Amino acid sequence: MRPNRLRQKLNAGEPTIGTHILSSWPTLVELIGDAGNYDYVEFTAEYAPFTMHDLDNLGRAFELKNLSGMIKVEQKQYTHQAMRAIGSGFQSILFADIRTVEDAEACVAAVRAETPGTGGRLGVGMRRDVGTVLQGGSPAYVDALNEVVIAIMVEKRECVENLEAILSVPGIDMVQFGSSDYSMSLGLTGQRNHPDVVRAERHTIELALKMGKNPRVELADISGAKPYLEMGVQHYCIGWDVRILYNWWQQNGAGMKAMLEGGAAPAAKPAKTGTY
Repeated sequence: MRPNRLRQKLNAGEPTIGTHILSSWPTLVELIGDAGNYDYVEFTAEYAPFTMHDLDNLGRAFELKNLSGMIKVEQKQYTHQAMRAIGSGFQSILFADIRTVEDAEACVAAVRAETPGTGGRLGVGMRRDVGTVLQGGSPAYVDALNEVVIAIMVEKRECVENLEAILSVPGIDMVQFGSSDYSMSLGLTGQRNHPDVVRAERHTIELALKMGKNPRVELADISGAKPYLEMGVQHYCIGWDVRILYNWWQQNGAGMKAMLEGGAAPAAKPAKTGTY
């Protein structure tokens, strides 16, 4: 079974860097690997179209470039998408829409093997992670499932209210605050910088650190990292392929258009920063 790079770094207390893709084109994973700066790639499947074949191809690219793969899954698909992603070679699952302790327990069950004491629901499979026919049902398979990194989104009012109990569920490794969803759940849609939202984010990070979890922060670019570094956050997922492309197309398209019309190219606008 392939070593889990993200798990190894978490166990060693080392910082981690990831980046997001919504495209299922595996060449993007190869380019990220060639950049040489990333520990894992998050495929943000909650927002993207994909097939089971895409998951297998992404899994091959992770292996080729020695990257861990994370997939973000939506609540109605916890069991199915987690199972198929792990079978394709993903080694970390980010679960969205957590609200209760029962939700958190369902996340852990969707990842672990169904053995005494683990609380898991996964059985034996014939998928890429076990070489299809080589290690299915072996002790190494169970060990690998125990190594899968479980991350949860803290993005609902109810989740923040129950956060200490939720983080007490055995098996949760990483915590990600989502200010857009959280602000909407408070009736403050679009107000990601509202004092109540900022306060909830700080509470999430501080409680995660206190309880020995690993808070992760999403950033559009590194300009917004300083306050989180000062809080002690070591784990970051920076940039989305779609936002990177949009910003380039918008800025350079406007600049080219201005030059063709005989004026000076407009100054580049700074990218938006913050968590999502």
